[in-house]
Amino acid sequence: MNPIKQLAGQTAIYGLSSIVARVINFFFVPLYTRIISTGNYGLFSELMGYIALLQVVLTLGLETGFLRYANKEKGKAGQLFSTALVTLGFVSFLLVAAIWMLAPSLGRAMGHPPVYLIYVALILAFDAITAIFFAQLRFEQRPWNFALLRSVKIISEVVFNLVLFFVVPGYLAQHPDSFLLNFIPAKPDYGYILLAIMLSGVVAMILFLPRLLKTSFQFSITLWKKLMAYSLPLMVAGLPGVANDFIDRPLFRFFAPVSSPWQEQLGVYNAVMKLAVFMVLFVQMFRYAAEPFFFASADKSDIRKTYADVMKYFVAFCILIFLGIVLYADIFALILGKDYRSGMGVLPIVLISNILLGVTFNLSMWYKLTDHTRFAIYITLAGLAVTTVLNVIFMPVYGYFASAWSRFFSYVVMIIISYWLGTKYYPIPYDIKTIMLYFAVGIGLFGISQLLNGQAAWIRMTVNTVLLAMYVVFVLKTEKIRLSKLKSLIPVNKLKSSKNAE
Repeated sequence: MNPIKQLAGQTAIYGLSSIVARVINFFFVPLYTRIISTGNYGLFSELMGYIALLQVVLTLGLETGFLRYANKEKGKAGQLFSTALVTLGFVSFLLVAAIWMLAPSLGRAMGHPPVYLIYVALILAFDAITAIFFAQLRFEQRPWNFALLRSVKIISEVVFNLVLFFVVPGYLAQHPDSFLLNFIPAKPDYGYILLAIMLSGVVAMILFLPRLLKTSFQFSITLWKKLMAYSLPLMVAGLPGVANDFIDRPLFRFFAPVSSPWQEQLGVYNAVMKLAVFMVLFVQMFRYAAEPFFFASADKSDIRKTYADVMKYFVAFCILIFLGIVLYADIFALILGKDYRSGMGVLPIVLISNILLGVTFNLSMWYKLTDHTRFAIYITLAGLAVTTVLNVIFMPVYGYFASAWSRFFSYVVMIIISYWLGTKYYPIPYDIKTIMLYFAVGIGLFGISQLLNGQAAWIRMTVNTVLLAMYVVFVLKTEKIRLSKLKSLIPVNKLKSSKNAE
């Protein structure tokens, strides 16, 4: 089977659960931005930034390490899994115990209720433990099982959100002495969201209980050393990488302009970033499928040309998503509550930054395939330095626009460094000219659409639809793809066979 088609098929399957997650969470944005104040949403955004950072620490890079060595030593896959699971379970227990004891003092210092910090600890623990189970499903190439289990977890989070926001407040109004008031306030705030996420983590643990009971729990010191030697550099590299994405959250507390409360500015910024859901979704589902695909295909003679083609097609499709959002930004803005729409100007910058994040992932495969993972640390530290410095200098003046541009330039720096190092250690013949052309055409079409500001809505929408169609035609002609052959890019019969095999 053509490797590009295989990757496209697996991307589609792995993406099912991500689609469910992102789309459902996307539909909760109107709820959150209409019920929760901008300041309250800003406090939630701050905690989610810490969660994202600590998730990298808790997983210790073992997802990728397990996939790497399980593919190299398939006979030891079970022992590798057990060793990774025990490690993550022990680390998670320590974190929960520590935050549980420190919650009162941390809560006072940060301005968060202590019980909300305990929710954060439990969310992190459940996510770390289930992450290795999901990695096991990826290794076993069971994408449909992966998608199903993730979807059940996500749907459970939806149910908890609906119950908490639409049922519980009425119940608490009638029962002012309810024990639930020990966990959430009578009036909905960001604690309701945290509790829903935490409860969905409990559901995920229950879903993997059958696999947990079948685990032999064979802990191997030898395999553990191998795993940690490979994985820890990725974890250390992941810290500045995630910090690069989320460092602006805590920085708002100290460097946001004094014109309005930092919580409100962060709340508006984070809400607008949610509108990039479709771009984030595609990058995430691509990563789930691409990483095991790249590892499993590493020994093929012509694989470097395949890697180059993957990068080109990835960028082409991302630019299509970019245009599909920015050309209809007026419609997307209606998703947000009125108090949040003032931040729509950063949306194009956020979208392009997410594309660049996907490019950095594609480029990262050279050091993962050659076991030079230490370079990941240098690359991501450079990006983090750019993000931090630019935020500290410009955020007091430009607010969340500084955050958006800082992220953009940090990814540019990371791409340049990673590409340069890759040419030395694992050269891949990327079609730089075509990739840059897709970026230029996409941004150029967006620029043309901006000339229509002030025109009637129907005129803007009509012209923007034509611009979107022009990009599609341009890509099809550039890649010499006929419309009649587009369906061959998704191997439907293979997907069905894969599902039946599971």
